[in-house]
Amino acid sequence: MKEIVISGIGQTAAGEQWEISLRDLAYQAIKQALDDSGGLKPQALFVGNMLSLNLSNQAHLGGLLADYAGLTGIEAVTLEAAGASGGAALRQGYLAIASGLVDTALVVGVEKFTDKIGTDVEAALASGMDSDYEAMQGLTPVAQAAFLMQRYIYEYKVPADGFAGFALTAHANGAGNKFAMYQKAIKPETYARAEKVCDPLNLFDAAPLADGAAALILTRRDLIPQKYSHPLISIAGMGSSTDTLALHDRQDLLSFQAAKIATTQALKRAGISPEQIDLFEYHDAFSIYAALSLEAAGFAKRGLGWQLAADGSIGLKGKIPCATMGGLKARGFTGGASGIYQAIEAALQLRGSAGRNQVENPQHALIQSLGGPASTAVSFVLKKTS
Repeated sequence: MKEIVISGIGQTAAGEQWEISLRDLAYQAIKQALDDSGGLKPQALFVGNMLSLNLSNQAHLGGLLADYAGLTGIEAVTLEAAGASGGAALRQGYLAIASGLVDTALVVGVEKFTDKIGTDVEAALASGMDSDYEAMQGLTPVAQAAFLMQRYIYEYKVPADGFAGFALTAHANGAGNKFAMYQKAIKPETYARAEKVCDPLNLFDAAPLADGAAALILTRRDLIPQKYSHPLISIAGMGSSTDTLALHDRQDLLSFQAAKIATTQALKRAGISPEQIDLFEYHDAFSIYAALSLEAAGFAKRGLGWQLAADGSIGLKGKIPCATMGGLKARGFTGGASGIYQAIEAALQLRGSAGRNQVENPQHALIQSLGGPASTAVSFVLKKTS
């Protein structure tokens, strides 16, 4: 198989983008990615989006964005897998090129939360859960995460401040990312006095909702223009898996099995072990998700994921740097665009272009995109190839 590389990246700032439409937001990222690629022309567009039909009253994003970007005539479809929609779109872009039917693919993730406010947004987010047996009964994604966190604390005797390190790390890293929603570090005492949003989750244990768009150009290595100047980043491995949608149907609440399967697949296909990963962009929509993701990926034993945050192992100079540009927690949870933002942030690290957040000489990065509490998981290993 020909080596498939990321040749162009583009992203908008994440945040409350009241003044801009979903299509304009996506176009900003698309234009940057096309320019960054050295002028490559895609034959296919894959869009990752979670809630545009609910919040923006807009379906058919593939056709809309291809048209708006001046790419009429190419193949264009939308992928939806809740918070893993961006990861699913990236996977489809890769598979299209690997099949030999597409030479160059444009992958875009976009989300616009601020097209609606209040309970409409909460109801839309709950649509990614089991409607009949969870959402209809009043459960929300925040409450779902709180249940998991409460059980984890009880099961593994985690201290009251045991999850603080996840928020502290994310906000410290977000301070160095001009695209992050929150660009200010926080102190332990700030975390400690934060109000509860759903006990035991406090305000800093949940990622803020953010509008945003991110785009990638994928192509075969042999199609890279001669004038291309960036280090090449290849997709060395990937995996995808699912678990039960409803939490109460799981045999083991405290194991992200889909994340474990997807990551194992990605590492195996890349031919490396967890010890060879230089940074991990996990899906920290909630602190408990970060802890369970570290365990699922093989960086910590069961019940010990929280300790990697507590002892500084996930910092930029730690054993396994995580959320290196702020993660979902500081950059913002951009819904279906989250997986594409993660890929861009990992690519910036591998290019050596992460500025003050640069991890020292990384060669391999792992990204993990989750839909809900790992009901869907899509993982990728990115590799610096030149």
